[in-house]
Order: sequence, then C-alpha cells, then structure tokens
Amino acid sequence: MAVAIRCTLSVPRCGFRQPLGSRHISSGPILASGHNRWSKIKHDKVVVDAVRSKERAHWANSIQLVVKKNGGDLNSNAELSTLVSQAKKAGLPKDLIERAIAKGKGVSLSGNALETVTLEALLPPSVATIIECQTENKIRTLSDLRVLVKKVGGTITPTSHLFNRRGRVTLESAQVIKEDEVMEKVLEAGALDMEVEADRLVVYTEPSQTASVAQSLAASLELKLESYEIVWMARPESLVEVVKSEDKSPPTLDEIISASDSPTSCSKLTKG
Repeated sequence: MAVAIRCTLSVPRCGFRQPLGSRHISSGPILASGHNRWSKIKHDKVVVDAVRSKERAHWANSIQLVVKKNGGDLNSNAELSTLVSQAKKAGLPKDLIERAIAKGKGVSLSGNALETVTLEALLPPSVATIIECQTENKIRTLSDLRVLVKKVGGTITPTSHLFNRRGRVTLESAQVIKEDEVMEKVLEAGALDMEVEADRLVVYTEPSQTASVAQSLAASLELKLESYEIVWMARPESLVEVVKSEDKSPPTLDEIISASDSPTSCSKLTKG
C-alpha cells in the first residue's frame, strides 16, 4: 500500500521577490512512503517494544525476588532500596515499581491478598496462549481479559494441554558458564533440564521444588540468583515452525494491556 504525502515548507524571505507572472511547475510524481517503509517502521516498533517489555519484566522480577527474601520496606531493606533506585534510572515507571513490591509481598496496592487468574486463548495467527494475572478481584479481571483477547482478534479456548507446568530458575555469573562444569550439581539439586547462555544459567525443575533448587544452586555454584518462578512451557511435540508475517504477528503482553482503557494486573503471557 502506497501513501501519498505532500509536504509544505515555509521558507523565510531572503530580500528578493520572484518576478510577477513567473511560476515553477514540477512534473515529478508525489512522494510516496511505500509498503517497504511502513513495514520497516512496524518491524522496528515491534523490536523496540519487545526489548522494553523484557527490560521491564527483568526489573519487576528482580524487585519481587528481593522483597520475598528480605521484605518490602525500603528503609530496612538496603538491597531493595538500591534496586528501586536503579530501576527508576532505567526508566521503570513508578506504578510498576509499586506493583512489583506489592506482588513480592503477595498483596495488591491496596493491601488486599492477591489471587491468581489464568485464561487460555488462541491469539492471531492461531498461537496457543496462557495468560496469568494476580488480582484482588478475580471476576472483574477475568471479564476484562476476555474482552481484551477478543479486542486483539483472539479466541477463548482451552490450550493448557499444549503446555507443561515447570519451575524456572535463572542464575547469573560474572564469567562465561561452562555446561560440563555445572551439569553434575544441577542434576544433584533435582533439576529436570538446563540451558546455558554465555554468563546465564537457566534451570527447569518440578514446580514444587522451584524455591529449594534455586537456593541450592545459588549456594553450590556461587552464582547470583536473578529470578525463580513457575511457568508454562510448550510441549516439544506441540511446537511448529512459524513463518514470520509482519501483518499477522502475535500481540505482545503490552499490546494486550494497552488495548484496555483501564490498567490490568497481567504478569505473564506464555505462547506455544
């Protein structure tokens, strides 16, 4: 699709006038942005949004982890105070910081206990999805999620049979991690699988053993515990190769939330 664009420029007078009766006529075509230009802009926006969403999730998870370990009081928890200061400098909004602290305590911003809401859906183009939220009002949040999924072109339908419930532990190192050097201790801790990404170790375990495996590995391997959580993982037999299409890319969690006029407490969007 080509879009015609006309540009009107205001040019300051330079002390002379154009002679009366003379005019300039251009026979060139109107400039068009073109499909390639729009596709590039759209692609760049998707990349930027994905990076921003990942950074926000990283800061939020780090804050929640520190709160779970040492409490949510900024005055008595020096590690939390430092982390919040760093998150602010990195551009994490104040409301997300407050929400992460509350979530680490297991309560809402108003102090009420949080409950987990799970919604299964297919998002365009037919991507199996599980959305998890923590909320103090399950009925209202579930209703809002149904509306949002439909608004982005999705369908509410069972998808959990395409996933496995697993605990995920992420540890960081100042040096490159070698798989053969950590594998034995990972297996001894009770992990099911692991992935090594340069200076990061990701371990998968049974949901009930997530916290114990996280603490055990952080101590035995002397690595920094970045996060640990229970997640939905797509079954290997349910994975298929996806042909990328810029016009039919699945919506991100930020896009789903931004489709609503009211804030949503969604924390995870798992895609198969």
